[in-house]
Amino acid sequence: MTAADEIPGRCGREESTIMDNGNSRTRDSRKGDEYHALLARRDAMRLRDQMLAPSRAVEKTKSPTYDAYDGAADQELIVQNLAAVTPFSELIAHLYDAMFERHPYLRQLFPESMEFQKAHLERAFWFLIEHLHKPEEITTFCTQLGRDHRKLGVQPVHFQVFEVALSEAMYRMSGGRVDQEVEQAWLRMVRFAAAGMVAGSKRALAEPPAWHGTVTSHQLRRPDLAVIRVRTAEPYPYQPGQYATIESPLLPHTWRPYTFATVPAPDGELEFHIRRTGPGGVSDAMTLHTRVGDTLRLGPPQGTATLDDDQGRDVLIVAGGTGWATGRALLEDLSQRRAPGRRAHLFLGARTSEDLYDAQALSRLENRCPWLRVVPVISDGPGASPDGSVAEAIARHGDFSQHIAYVSGPPAMVTAAVWRLAGLGLPADRIRHDPVAGMVPLPSHAQRTRPTGPAVGHMAEGAQV
Repeated sequence: MTAADEIPGRCGREESTIMDNGNSRTRDSRKGDEYHALLARRDAMRLRDQMLAPSRAVEKTKSPTYDAYDGAADQELIVQNLAAVTPFSELIAHLYDAMFERHPYLRQLFPESMEFQKAHLERAFWFLIEHLHKPEEITTFCTQLGRDHRKLGVQPVHFQVFEVALSEAMYRMSGGRVDQEVEQAWLRMVRFAAAGMVAGSKRALAEPPAWHGTVTSHQLRRPDLAVIRVRTAEPYPYQPGQYATIESPLLPHTWRPYTFATVPAPDGELEFHIRRTGPGGVSDAMTLHTRVGDTLRLGPPQGTATLDDDQGRDVLIVAGGTGWATGRALLEDLSQRRAPGRRAHLFLGARTSEDLYDAQALSRLENRCPWLRVVPVISDGPGASPDGSVAEAIARHGDFSQHIAYVSGPPAMVTAAVWRLAGLGLPADRIRHDPVAGMVPLPSHAQRTRPTGPAVGHMAEGAQV
């Protein structure tokens, strides 16, 4: 799933900055560059210390001990008192107001529009609350999150700032009705998550906080869709099926996730398929205002929607829109390390036949992969599929209950496909997809899918704390 299929990017000052073709660098942006340069020097010193004292470094980078945290008790307390601090959108507005009032300098490290940031933090709160009885899942998520947030300049002191602002926000939101016991439960939850993030950040000191890349190719396949190739200055390790968050210099401090469209190439080039979702956002900058030679920043690879090692099972790939990027990368990977007899089935959804923007790559895969069966599902116009939707096509084209399924694309399509596959008997642990914002979960009595990441998306995406 790409960011274009996940959440449209809208970022306040973005449009005016883009219209200036990136030649205008604001004072805030320059301060942000200086701040990150300072952090890079600090990380280098910390890495040197770890290399000189490896045994002590190992001890320092251990993850928090989740066995010692009674998350279930805090979960009960928090859930029983949610009415005083919901809706979370209001709580989060108070939180950032309190944070920037106390520490005005932090504001320059965030995008001018906080809409995207606030939405991610709200989903993060729900994820933490829903998983407090499973602190090991929180630890796994937050460790990866800490690794990713190095690109944003997050430091341990920022978590303390966040904690103070949260307490103030809870007081403002509830009018002082949240008692100390409930407040402490919230703070323990946040501290536990922060401990995982700090551990993840320390473990990743040997890799860059972000990779600098140069655009080597920019093809506008449709008025609203670009295929972009990027070469990084340093090797960028990833697996097909993963994604990276990307920042354009046109929109400082604003990051959006996009999936890799190919297997790692010998020349180190990366390919992304990006659909424009509206004016003024990251997708607009990437599709219409980015040129060959421009620079981008990439965060570390994320996601575990990668090929399973179980070579005995056939593969089902369901893709729509630019979700095809994920499907293409997985199929190329499968073609390189497929066990004899293993087969793959691709359902590729598009609104019209013209929307199959990468037809040549698909044709090449079909020609060299006799074990691959492709079912295009066109919803409108000439050549429209009698199956209607992708979910219906899956149900009518065979029994996939023994397959491993990978689903990527627009949220509505992913949701419908996941529900249909579960209803057709495909076990939960064999339906793979990255988090989808707004996805309706399966009811508790049904087989739930195993998302390859937390359903909340990326906590605090595009900001420091």
